[in-house]
Amino acid sequence: MSTEQRILIKGNEAVAFGAVDAGLRCYFGYPITPQNEIPEALSTLLPERGGQFVQAESEVAAVNMLLGAAACGVPSMTSSSGCGLSLMQEGISYMAGSHIPGVLVNMQRGGPGLGDIGPSQGDYFQAVKGGGHGDHRNLVLAPATAQECYDCMFRALALAFKYANPVLVLGDAIVGQIKEPVRRVPPADAVSEKTLAALAAPWRMEGYGKRGPDAQPRLLKSVYLAEGALAERNRLLAQKYAAMQAECAWECTDVEDATLVVVAFGSVARIARSTIRRLRAEGVRVGLFRPLTLFPFPAEALLALLPGRRFLVMEQNLGQMVEDVRLALFGQPGVTPATVQWHGIMPGLFVNADDLREPMLQALKEAF
Repeated sequence: MSTEQRILIKGNEAVAFGAVDAGLRCYFGYPITPQNEIPEALSTLLPERGGQFVQAESEVAAVNMLLGAAACGVPSMTSSSGCGLSLMQEGISYMAGSHIPGVLVNMQRGGPGLGDIGPSQGDYFQAVKGGGHGDHRNLVLAPATAQECYDCMFRALALAFKYANPVLVLGDAIVGQIKEPVRRVPPADAVSEKTLAALAAPWRMEGYGKRGPDAQPRLLKSVYLAEGALAERNRLLAQKYAAMQAECAWECTDVEDATLVVVAFGSVARIARSTIRRLRAEGVRVGLFRPLTLFPFPAEALLALLPGRRFLVMEQNLGQMVEDVRLALFGQPGVTPATVQWHGIMPGLFVNADDLREPMLQALKEAF
């Protein structure tokens, strides 16, 4: 494929193209706005590549189909929005407890409950704190553009197989519905399908007799009833989640001389960047810290910006990521409650760069 090829598509469609180009072979899902272009596109793209597309009877069915296909080492995914991910939480917990990889995409909508189809970042807690029962964690990626929606599908599949764990791509109604040019070119560090297969080879379920008469049986499970067995399993999970810290990713914009650093992710970070660009033109020293992974959260990178700076967390919810920012910074010398301020945008509202200007200027006044 030419490195110059650019196609005008939505973020949802970019997810579908990226997933197929990254080696996706099975998709199971149930329609819900505002992510319906993902299954719509995959219903055509996957069969063309010899893959399987299944519209399940519910989100519960979809996540359990995902579990089954992924247990066979097949690169698989599902997608939904908000309340649909709520229905999938039991299956996600089972996948984490069984060391089974899989990719889930959540293009968030307003909530709680059915809410509306407008933008929201209200599923942050659900995504990064586990969501289901038990001590399970998802690796969480947060794209902000259609191009990142395409690129992050390669990373999502690679990380899922590297850690044998669910990976969640957390977008929102703006990220999913925005339409812009996308270069349909695999990233330079893209993992091949052969590598994914090799990562799954030691544990995947292959059927009776496929590995020869002397092969030992394999069992993927999340139930441990013997004395001490569950405790040991959770120790292994804890070690795996600690190892995931190596996957932290973030982006800094204009932070070198900034006195105020805005911390935001996804579509809000994209809007905030436009506000910061305009304030910079007026001589206001504001910068942006954007987590690209929400779990693991890039706490050390944020901490490195601390000396002499204040922080303003901007997110479209009632205050969720701000807790991780405070956990990263509080307790450090010179840090006070004024060090980390918060500005929330109500779910369901659409804001522009002008709407974020005054909160940034006000934070500068209050902090100094």
